[in-house]
Amino acid sequence: MLTATALLLSTVVPNAVASDIPSDFIGKQKPHTTDDKLTPELLWAMGRIGGFQSSPDGKTAIYSVSYYSVKQNKSHTVLYSLNLLDKTPQLLTQSNGSESSAVYIKNGRKIAFLSSESGSSQVWEMNPDGTGRKQLSSETKDVADFLFSPDGKKVILIMDTENTSSIQKNDKDLDKASGMVINDLMYKHWDQYTTTAPHPFVADFNGESIKNCVDLLEGEPYECPMLPFGGIEQLAWSPDSKTIAYTCRKKTGLDYAISTDSDIFLYDIESKKTVNICKPKGYETSNIAPTISLKNQSVNAQDQDINAGYDQNPQFSPDGKYIAWLSMERDGYESDRTRLCVYELSSGKKNYVTESFESGVNEFCWGKDSETLYFTGVWHATTQIYQTNIKGNVKKLTDDVCDYTLLGLSADGKGLIAKRHSMSQADEIYHIQLKKNKYQIDQLTFENKDFYDQITMGEVKERWVKTVDGKQELCWVIYPPHFDPSRKYPTLLFCEGGPQSPVSQFWSYRWNFQVMAAQGYIIIAPNRRGLPGFGMEWLEEISGDYSGLCMQDYLSAIDDICKESYVDKEHLGAVGASFGGYSVYWLAGNHNKRFKAFIAHDGIYNTQQQYVETEELWFPNWDMGKAPWYKDEQGKMQKVFETSPHLYVDKWDTPILCIHGQKDFRIEYTQAESAFTAARLRGIPAQLLLFPDENHWVLKPQNGILWQRTFFRWLDRWLKTNENSENKNN
Repeated sequence: MLTATALLLSTVVPNAVASDIPSDFIGKQKPHTTDDKLTPELLWAMGRIGGFQSSPDGKTAIYSVSYYSVKQNKSHTVLYSLNLLDKTPQLLTQSNGSESSAVYIKNGRKIAFLSSESGSSQVWEMNPDGTGRKQLSSETKDVADFLFSPDGKKVILIMDTENTSSIQKNDKDLDKASGMVINDLMYKHWDQYTTTAPHPFVADFNGESIKNCVDLLEGEPYECPMLPFGGIEQLAWSPDSKTIAYTCRKKTGLDYAISTDSDIFLYDIESKKTVNICKPKGYETSNIAPTISLKNQSVNAQDQDINAGYDQNPQFSPDGKYIAWLSMERDGYESDRTRLCVYELSSGKKNYVTESFESGVNEFCWGKDSETLYFTGVWHATTQIYQTNIKGNVKKLTDDVCDYTLLGLSADGKGLIAKRHSMSQADEIYHIQLKKNKYQIDQLTFENKDFYDQITMGEVKERWVKTVDGKQELCWVIYPPHFDPSRKYPTLLFCEGGPQSPVSQFWSYRWNFQVMAAQGYIIIAPNRRGLPGFGMEWLEEISGDYSGLCMQDYLSAIDDICKESYVDKEHLGAVGASFGGYSVYWLAGNHNKRFKAFIAHDGIYNTQQQYVETEELWFPNWDMGKAPWYKDEQGKMQKVFETSPHLYVDKWDTPILCIHGQKDFRIEYTQAESAFTAARLRGIPAQLLLFPDENHWVLKPQNGILWQRTFFRWLDRWLKTNENSENKNN
């Protein structure tokens, strides 16, 4: 039976005085394992690297790492300084409070960071060695993030403001009432009710304290950064510190719920005037009824060169002549190809400089010459670094079996700093030295080296599979450590979410392929129809056709791997989350007895109900089409409703585990409850794992361990036999 792993964990503190550390300090842990298997407990003991910035002189860097305590059931973020010459880390923060968002200020003489030491989250500073801590801001609200101006005289603070656009305030004499009077859509988002909205405030900084905050969106009920995932990257200072560029979707309620149309705005510090540089003056987007597909809305926008979809993450060029940002052209299509738009400030001319790259841009940065831009994007299931210029000449720079996340230029402007991970290694920081026709990578951090030194990872192989319509589908196959081809292994089909998220070389602390492989499973992870990195036709074949070729792609993948003698064809499982959960529910009624176990996490069981339950209605409008109450001439609903998984329950014949978070507003937990109830009424073995305090993800350590143990106990119960397992779990 899968229980707590046989390992000991001890806390280590790089270059810090142990007596200064609180006894319950959650910090770096060193494993002492009794075998070489990766386990859920080891995963949660690993450090998770966050932000990273080099000092102006290029000699040191500052970065954050988050650690988790299963016993205390919480996380803790600390700050490190890194000597870039000998790569020696030094722990700078040693309190029990988390400290994050560290950046160099005052030309590298100080480090600014967020801390809650005063009782609320505020901006602090300290010396590069961690001494001389001093509070800079004293706002009445928590500061969520900050961004200093290039001249160091001003700073943007992100703080919440009251938002009553959808949920009205209760009467003053009912201050203990928990009820909510709701007047419009978007009253909930991701995992919270929308009673507040983040706003950017610009404040003065005299070198000693931050004062005189001014709300850039004073009196406006909009979000900046945009919820639920936007951060400080959605704002930027001009090099002369006179202008702020910010991202905003200036919509509320129904208009917000059906549209992805955000824009880039320029705010003049002196005049306090704001200009939208994505739309011509007087342009108004039409209100689109939520029962009508948004797919045709891009036509007029293209003709007028109007950015109608997501526009976000602006960055000024170093010389201040240009501003670049990430742009989608179609409103309502959240998975549209993300292009890199360059806007010339003097002329207002736009140029899309990644048009020859047939995939989306993840993140980018300007080169020192204000002519070159670097970006990352996924192609054929890996995420690499590319280069372009203001003319749109794209060049691939890296070619590794990994995923890169671009952090920015190195201090000298001659190289790049990036995170890098793969299915066999969590994020570490690398320096990429660029040369004429080649590149050289240098690993800077070794956060989890102690873990990798004691773990044997399974081999990861690329496998191309022929689809039912004669195309080629790239799959990743992950083999158990110490794989023996003479044995037979139970095998898992991994169903990706999104539905348009890549199965690249990702590392997950929950859906971790190496943990699955370490439990004795082969995993096949297909880049099925609807995933980026294989051209727009492949990407868009899923929209409106959830039960079509993308499902056949899953079956093609599992059937193909079953040709191998080492696959136990009688013990196959299918697992997935979000759209992957939908996939599992659909396959449960359409798999023709291929599988012996299913696991669906936060999946869509009833697409008809999902249409009116989810909060971001642009998603079902695009992917599902018209609302389910609208029929065609033959009296039929859209295909995605006509082929909903819940309509195939009469064919269910396989044990299923349903998992869901009750704070998941993207896909409500009633979907899992309904699937579980249906399975039990059909007499099918089933389990339901509910998390009252989790959203679309599982973030708390003990819940994470419970998730993993329940996951593997269920699989082991139905997929392991005396023949394919040395340790049969009952």
